[in-house]
Parts: sequence; C-alpha cells; structure tokens
Amino acid sequence: MGTLPTNSRRLDKWVEGGMVWVLRFSGWASVLVTFGIVVTLVTESAPFFGHVPFRRLFTDTMWTPLFAEPQYGIGALLAGTLVTTGVALCVAIPLGTLLAIYLSEFAEPRFREVVKPMLELLSAVPTVVYGYFALLTLTPLLQEIYPDLPQFSMLSAGLIMGIMIIPYVTSLGEDSMRSVPMLLREGAFALGDGKLGVALRVVFPGAFSGLASAYVLAISRAVGETMIVAIAAGLQPRFTLNPLESAATVTAFIVQVSLGDLPHGSIGYQSIFAAGAVLFLMTLGFNLAGHALRRRFHRAC
Repeated sequence: MGTLPTNSRRLDKWVEGGMVWVLRFSGWASVLVTFGIVVTLVTESAPFFGHVPFRRLFTDTMWTPLFAEPQYGIGALLAGTLVTTGVALCVAIPLGTLLAIYLSEFAEPRFREVVKPMLELLSAVPTVVYGYFALLTLTPLLQEIYPDLPQFSMLSAGLIMGIMIIPYVTSLGEDSMRSVPMLLREGAFALGDGKLGVALRVVFPGAFSGLASAYVLAISRAVGETMIVAIAAGLQPRFTLNPLESAATVTAFIVQVSLGDLPHGSIGYQSIFAAGAVLFLMTLGFNLAGHALRRRFHRAC
C-alpha cells in the first residue's frame, strides 16, 4: 500500500521534468527559427548590397530592379506598404478598441461568449478570400463614391485589411481590460463615476499596456500582409501617398518576383531578400517601439 504514493510521486516528477524540457525546447525553437530567418536574409541580401550601394535605396526615385537600366528606390514600395497599413489601422484600431470596451464592460456574459468567438473567426478566413472580396465587391462600391477610383487601389485593400485585423485588437484588448482589477472599478463607482467614465478613465488606462501589444500585433500583421495587397492594391511600384491610387507593397513585390523565372543569384532574385530585409527591419522597429511603450505604461500603472 505504501508503494503507490511513492510511484505516483515518481511519475509526477517524470511528467513534470518532461514538460519542462518540452517547454524549454519550444522556447529555444522559436529563438532558432528567428535566428535562421535573420541569417537567411543577411546571407541572401548581402550580394545585393555588395552590388547596389545602400544609399541608392533612398536616393533613387523608382523601384525597377528587373529593368535593363534598373533603379532601386525602395521608397516606392515602402510608400505603398505604409499607406495600406495606415488605412487598415484607421479602421482596426478605433473599431477594435470600441468593441473591446463594449465586450469587456457593457456586454452581457452570454452575448460576449457568442460574439467573441464569431469575431475571432474573421482571422481564420483565408486572405485570398479577403483580397477578391476587396477587388470584386468593395472596389465597385467605392467607385460609386469615387468614380475615378481605379480597379486596383490602396484604399480598398487597406479597408479590407483593417476588417481582417479587427479581431487581433478586439480579442487582446478585451482580455487586457478584463484583467484590470475589479477594485479599481469599484473605487471609481464609489466616487460617483458612471459606467462609461469608469471604462474610459479607469479601465482603458489600466489596460493600455496590453492594448499597446494588440496595436503592435495589428501593425505587424498589416505590414506583413501579402495576398490582399497583391490582389486588390496593384503590382506597379509607385511613390504616392494617395490611397485612391494603385501601388505595390514590399510583400506584393516579393510575390510578383517569386512567381517568375529569375535565375538564382541574379540581382533581381537577390532584390527579393533585400526588400524582405528592409521589411524585417521596419517590423522590428515597430515591435521595439511597442515594447518600449508597453513597458512605460506598465510602470506608470
């Protein structure tokens, strides 16, 4: 009889030790994958930057690495990326934040349990479907408002991207708001504040570190989106900040060139990795800025 507890404790230790190694392996796997991506980008883009001075990325006015007289002004691709991302964030951040406040502070529990999973299903829809929805449904509707709107436009792609990333903002934002201690709410109610005032002046600032993480995730998701912009925004690099025009993004260029028959080692092939490296650095900058912002507000709270 006395051996059962001993064997049980021994089995628990083995299981616990095994889980520790599984978790440790998972953590190191994510680090190694990131390191492998960095190594690939550096090694593949190094020949490109050996042939093309880095300053030409910002001094050339066009991005035509496949032409007979190539130009390497990546600003044309970055402009398209930033415009479509900006349009998407103008949709996702306000709507996602308002939905998070409503689900956290005003919605009935049963309503929240039904609506939140349905909202998160938006992130499971293939991006190809979003892209063709933007091209075949949203663009004709926008052309009723803007008759001169071309068939491919950054506005249409950005609006659909914003709808796609709303679940990221809403889900993480609602989880952050629900983690705010109830004592803070009760204290504000005791001081005579209403439900809306508590939500905006107590819960929202208290959860802002988590909301900042949701915003950074939404930005990274929008910057790295490929199929929606490739289908609905156009594939012609154009340095413009007008969302009513068509333009290519960094990811759309990578898709376009990857589908071609460029030989390995050519300057056109290496331009894919150079564009990817610039996009990686831009996304890394957004993440570092969001991390610093999150730490600042976390300490303030």
